[in-house]
Amino acid sequence: MTSPQEEPLPPLSEDDRETALRRLQEAYAEERVSHEEMDERLDQVLTAQTSSQLASALASLPREQPGTTSTITAAGGRIQRRGTWRVPRNLKIGSAYGRVRLDLSRAIIEHPVVDIELRLGVGGARITVPHDAVVDVEGLRTEWKDLRYKTPRHPRSGGLKIRISGTMGFGRLRIRHAWR
Repeated sequence: MTSPQEEPLPPLSEDDRETALRRLQEAYAEERVSHEEMDERLDQVLTAQTSSQLASALASLPREQPGTTSTITAAGGRIQRRGTWRVPRNLKIGSAYGRVRLDLSRAIIEHPVVDIELRLGVGGARITVPHDAVVDVEGLRTEWKDLRYKTPRHPRSGGLKIRISGTMGFGRLRIRHAWR
């Protein structure tokens, strides 16, 4: 029989591990940890068995700010954001049927890296990004139509980084840079 002090800790949930991995990736993207430190911490997160082991892997990372993730979903119709609007660190967009229009050119963006996750069934998406933004679409999978995005001739480094991931069913994603 075990005493109350010796009760085994509950196993680490996959949600806890995924949250830790996301925080670690964000810290790396924001250059808060070096490549070598990222490798070490990644190994710690993946092999952690308890929440205390997981916490030690994230010890010096900044706490995740509340309100840094927003989700916009619609069964049908249009999802549209334009003009002056506050862009969260993580933006998740889901739509079964309909179009998505995001204009980030005049938006308030307070983070050096913005992740946009698209989960679209039928319908296309158009995203306008700031002139000097760097766009990464490596995490995006398209099912039916191709992606329309031309990287700028003279890309700038050190500016805003926008990572687009997720899946597009029967629609096309068009990404363009604002003129200024």
